[in-house]
Amino acid sequence: MLEGVNVALGVTGSIAAVKTVELAHELRRHGAAVRGVMTGSSQGIIHPWAVEFATDEDVVTEITGRVEHVDLCGYDGWADVFLIAPATANTVGKIAGAVDDTPVTTCATTALGADTPVVIAPAMHEPMYDHPGVLEAIETVEEWGVEFVDPRLEEGKAKIASEAAIVTAVARAVGDRPLEGQHVVVTSGATSEEIDPVRVLTNRSSGKMGRAVARACAVRGADVTLVHGVVGPRPLEEESAVADVSDAELRQVESAAEMLEATADACTDADALVSVAAIGDYTVDASSEKIRSGQERTLELEPTPKLIDEIRADHPDLPIVGFKTETSGDDEAMIEQARETLERTDLAFVVANDASVMGSDRTRALLVHDADAARYEGSKSGLSFEIVDSIAAVLGDGEPGA
Repeated sequence: MLEGVNVALGVTGSIAAVKTVELAHELRRHGAAVRGVMTGSSQGIIHPWAVEFATDEDVVTEITGRVEHVDLCGYDGWADVFLIAPATANTVGKIAGAVDDTPVTTCATTALGADTPVVIAPAMHEPMYDHPGVLEAIETVEEWGVEFVDPRLEEGKAKIASEAAIVTAVARAVGDRPLEGQHVVVTSGATSEEIDPVRVLTNRSSGKMGRAVARACAVRGADVTLVHGVVGPRPLEEESAVADVSDAELRQVESAAEMLEATADACTDADALVSVAAIGDYTVDASSEKIRSGQERTLELEPTPKLIDEIRADHPDLPIVGFKTETSGDDEAMIEQARETLERTDLAFVVANDASVMGSDRTRALLVHDADAARYEGSKSGLSFEIVDSIAAVLGDGEPGA
């Protein structure tokens, strides 16, 4: 996601600075090179040696005759983006007022003057975040093109955003945004049909692919609505999973009927739909009481409506990307099944994959279009960008949908 990107990482005196090492590692895991810039107060929370260890680069702790701020963030400077994480209320206010009294604020002023992208992840106590002057400073700096990564408001604190959210914001700041101004709806996860108060019908979908697609859409500039089903079979609640989709409007559902209703609502003003969710093909008439064990039972399965068929009926011009999961492992068979779906519902293209990739971080898939089928093997994150770039090409060739 950040291959070949140079990130200057500004660290200020918030207690969230203790997360700097992991944030630097996460940036580097996504391919970025990172160099640290620290205020004096941040050095009382985390030692520069720790940042040097995390980045494998010297750390700027003062501005000297070497004009480090210009070397990093000036015209033709080393940095492709200046990321301040965490940013205190003090630092945000200084940036808005062009006050340069720390290495971080001096780099920020230099970056803004040189049109180097700036991303800020604030972290402070919630009353400070709600201060009219701080809110005004954020609004001012946003008008200059600075991208803010919204904090998590918990326990009276505006806690720094997740590492995944920050990485996404950095990638969006430095990358192309072919989906800017487009609204993309993504479905993800499994659906769950109640048999009785303790039993359900569901499937093995982890939702990883759908969340990766939603994240890639956000990186490419789209406004994203993610309609997410269950995982294992509970709602999407784990912090790490929710962090994957922090840039999307998240609508959580359980049953196939709820998935269809939420998706139909989201598609009223959508420019594209990516139907990744593994939606159950059948539902049952649920028992209001627990079914006793030890007896033979027959479940009467009722077919659920096909989501893409229903959405296509209501939105004949909406570009829709479908997913087709098969168990044969035979590419030609998967292509044939994908083309049947493609033609039946007039889809933009279909992503065909084998059920064996469910739950894995890696995948093998076929992007099936009218005339050809492109093979992909690698990470689900990598596939998500292949899908999103194909969506951008589809939207670029025609009018926005719906």
